Amino acid sequence: MADDPRSERAQLRLRVQQAPQDFIAWVMLADAEFDHGDADAGLRAATRALALRPGHPEALARLGRGHWLAGRHVQAAQALSQAAAQAPQHPGIALWLGHALEDAGEPEAAAQAYEHAYRLLPDEPIFAAHLLNWRRKLCDWRDLDRLSSQVRRAVRDGHGAVEPFAFLSEDADAAEQLACARRRARDLAASVRPLPPPPASEPGHALRLGFLSNGFGAHPTGLQTVAFFEALQAHDTVSAHLFALNADDGSPIRQRLAAATHLHDVAGQSHTRIAQAIREQRIDILYDLRGWGGGGTPEVLAMRPAPLQVNWLAYPGTSGAPWIDYVLGDRFALPDALKPHYSEAVAWLPGAFQPSDTRRTVGTPPSRRDCGLPDTCMVYACFNNSYKLNPAGMARMLDVLAQVDGSVLWLLSGPGRADDRLRAAAQARGVDPARLVFMRKLPHDDYLARYRHADLFLDTNPYNAHTTASDALWAGCPVLTRPGATFAARVAGSLNHHLGLDDMNVPDDDAYVATAIRLGRDDAARDALRTRLLAAKASSPLFDMARFAAGFAGVAGRMADRRRKGLPPAPLD
Repeated sequence: MADDPRSERAQLRLRVQQAPQDFIAWVMLADAEFDHGDADAGLRAATRALALRPGHPEALARLGRGHWLAGRHVQAAQALSQAAAQAPQHPGIALWLGHALEDAGEPEAAAQAYEHAYRLLPDEPIFAAHLLNWRRKLCDWRDLDRLSSQVRRAVRDGHGAVEPFAFLSEDADAAEQLACARRRARDLAASVRPLPPPPASEPGHALRLGFLSNGFGAHPTGLQTVAFFEALQAHDTVSAHLFALNADDGSPIRQRLAAATHLHDVAGQSHTRIAQAIREQRIDILYDLRGWGGGGTPEVLAMRPAPLQVNWLAYPGTSGAPWIDYVLGDRFALPDALKPHYSEAVAWLPGAFQPSDTRRTVGTPPSRRDCGLPDTCMVYACFNNSYKLNPAGMARMLDVLAQVDGSVLWLLSGPGRADDRLRAAAQARGVDPARLVFMRKLPHDDYLARYRHADLFLDTNPYNAHTTASDALWAGCPVLTRPGATFAARVAGSLNHHLGLDDMNVPDDDAYVATAIRLGRDDAARDALRTRLLAAKASSPLFDMARFAAGFAGVAGRMADRRRKGLPPAPLD
């Protein structure tokens, strides 16, 4: 698809041809290329600007942004650090420096950059939102309520600067989540030119299902979907095409995905080229497996490469986007009460919305001592990412520890000084910090084996465990959760529900603490619960991927049938 000659990018390309010494035009062209998803073209423009004005902070900033988009995070941080040093009062450069430092593995320095940007413009929602999000990741809860209130107020006032994925961690309702996503989608749509309408589908052919993600490999998305795609091969009414935004990581998961589907490597390509690749495959239904999460390409979806487009799996909320027709859920995670707060028509799968890899094995872990655990004690676990922890949830877990003698809380180690901050939170609540045990991030098989030492998984709110909850249950570790009022807060509850373990879905914090204490003190009750879980695992449809694939193909067929009949998207069972 050629550029619209009236587009900003086309006009800027013409401008630099006519006036190759125009520094500002080269800087603006770099931004336009980056916004179009073309990191290489943007880097060329930034390099030309830098040649015209060596050391200029605006040119250095674009160079850094280009390296960041191309995945060269250390180089990005270096260029942006130089730019920030020359323009210390420039909040935008400080913000981009924060992004680069995040990905360069310097989390505390990233926090300082975000804080600096916020201090320069404390009333701008974009800076408050980024600072809030990163403080959550670092378990740095200073001014958390004030920052959260500012961000939620910005969403209510219609600001589009708040990232919907980060907003899922706020204690906001579904209506607020919709407002956040809808405004973000509206802003993005203004910068994207849709493709022409697709040609009519060929009658009688197998539905060509496309799946777009940056997680087709040893990644939660790949781990969740691989057995489902393997099972889907049995259905000759559909064929699966994966469009991988991530390069081949050489993992066994990537190999299984490639063997089970038609896998198209589109890593590093511009948004337009990715959209064209999807269109060339004559995809009937395109599933967005990333949504507003990091590493996704909502710009591609906004181009409308497929006649039907679906929000599924990785983003537990509404897209708010007019280019997404359906959201795929289940009756527990996405009940009728949430429908008014979704821009998409809701399509419910017959069981749980989340698939699982039923070929994963739970190996033998290192000894308890080698894991940092006492030889004998009650082990509570929460291996959720650090941004899902918050003061209220941590207080709840610490209250449990205080009432169960000798128990420990096993956590996933967070970035920067997050672990130290959690130890300080325990100390402040009168719990010995040594009772918090941290596990560094491990290869999936090694991590999964460690669940053999865990007695009870303590879930988080308002953003539940998702893949992590599935892993715990598969490994035989029960999950205690308090289902909330949004999709993100109901995922673990959905998994328990479809296993027949609704008693592990408790109504409030008091019941959560009481249940965790009771199970921590009662070995027999805990053993009985584990026995029930293992029996449910063997018989429940939750882990039956043949059944899941059949239900998925059926819903896809009903979506396509409505379109063939000229009917608009509508709720589907």
